[in-house]
Amino acid sequence: MTPKRPADSYTEMTQVVLPNDANPLGYILGGTVMHLIDIAGAIASFRHARNRVATAAVDDLVFLHPIKVGDLIILEAQVTCAFRTSLEVRVDVYSEESLTGLRQPTSRAFLTFVAIDEHGAHVEVPPLLVETDEQRAVCAAARERRAQRLKRRADIA
Repeated sequence: MTPKRPADSYTEMTQVVLPNDANPLGYILGGTVMHLIDIAGAIASFRHARNRVATAAVDDLVFLHPIKVGDLIILEAQVTCAFRTSLEVRVDVYSEESLTGLRQPTSRAFLTFVAIDEHGAHVEVPPLLVETDEQRAVCAAARERRAQRLKRRADIA
C-alpha cells in the first residue's frame, strides 16, 4: 500500500450553533460536540483508508469552555498514526464568535477508527508517512495511547 501523508486526511467542518443544538443556558450540548467530532474523525479516517471505517474508541475528550448559540463551531481532523487495520485521528474543536471573529480552542479528542470490509472484517490501512520530527512525536504519542487503550481493553475483557 502506498503511504499517505497526514495532510491527505485533513478535514475541516464548520457550522453555526443553532438553538436546537443547545441546552437551556444557550450553549451547545456536549453530545452534539461529540457527534460532530465523530463525523469529522470518520471523514479524516475515510480519506486515509479509502475504505469503510468504524469508530473503535475515543481516548480523550476535554471541554475547555462552552460555545454559544449563534457562534461557529469549527472542527479540524487529521490522522496522527496508522497501525495495521486501525488508525488514530486527532480532532481539534474551536469556537468562533460571530460578531468579533475571535477564535479559540474548546476541545481536543483522539479517536481510533478501524477499517472494515462489507462484512465487518478488518482490512489493512495504508501506512502514514511521517516526515518531520513533530509528526514522529505525534505518532509516538499515538502509539503510547494505543498501548494504554489496549491494556485497558484487556482489563475489561
